[in-house]
Amino acid sequence: MHNVWQRLYQVVQNRRETPQEGSYTCYLFDKGLDKILKKVGEECTETVIAAKNGVQADTVGEISDLLYHLTVLMVQQNIPLEAVTEELDRRSAKIGNLKQFHTSDHAT
Repeated sequence: MHNVWQRLYQVVQNRRETPQEGSYTCYLFDKGLDKILKKVGEECTETVIAAKNGVQADTVGEISDLLYHLTVLMVQQNIPLEAVTEELDRRSAKIGNLKQFHTSDHAT
């Protein structure tokens, strides 16, 4: 997956550096942070709905949309892909990483 995500990140970064007419990625950069955040929120919600509906192909599509929009956000915020992959790697090395949950979280 890292190679696919790396290629996606590079394409998004290239679109930011060298805008192309008709590019959806360029459109998002042109509209700015608020539009990018709106799309991240929409795709997150659509991912939750797809998962709840239990259709795996739909869920895979929505997760892909979410990862794409998160990648656009990362590039817009100048967050290198390596920062996220290193953080995920650091977290995966933890032992006993269960978080305490509040009483309001018991039902979820």
